[in-house]
Amino acid sequence: MFGMKVKATPKELSGRTVLFSLILFFAVVAGVNGIMVTAAVKTFGGVETESSYKAGLAFARDIAAANAQESRHWQVRASVVRSGDNMQVELTARDANDRPLGDVVALVRLAHPTNRRLDQSVEMTADGAGRFRGTAPYVVGQWDLVIDLDQNGARMFRSRNRVILK
Repeated sequence: MFGMKVKATPKELSGRTVLFSLILFFAVVAGVNGIMVTAAVKTFGGVETESSYKAGLAFARDIAAANAQESRHWQVRASVVRSGDNMQVELTARDANDRPLGDVVALVRLAHPTNRRLDQSVEMTADGAGRFRGTAPYVVGQWDLVIDLDQNGARMFRSRNRVILK
């Protein structure tokens, strides 16, 4: 018994084994696809441009607004400073003759480069003499600091600058 060789009989591949193997294979593929679709839907907010035609019209208006903004020669400076769990955003706005802009409303927001759902607005108050201040919760990461200056309900100035908050 100890020195004898035992010959194993090969196991036969039945139709039932093939069927269960195929079902298991496609169940694994469907499960992985389900996980990937769920992850994609939760991490991407959707279509960036809902109407290409309207985006084209808006682009033409933006070009005209940029040319008008350039002709005004306004000087706008901004700073973002961390203060504990918050950040202080400060703006100074001056016209072409270096006079403070006092008749404008400042609208500031931190726009996330890849996810609009993370954008946050910064409520700004005028300090006088073309200065504006605002406070918002401090959020680490890369952001676009978007500054709009409105005058009589019309946007007169727009600036978009990348800031890295550490």
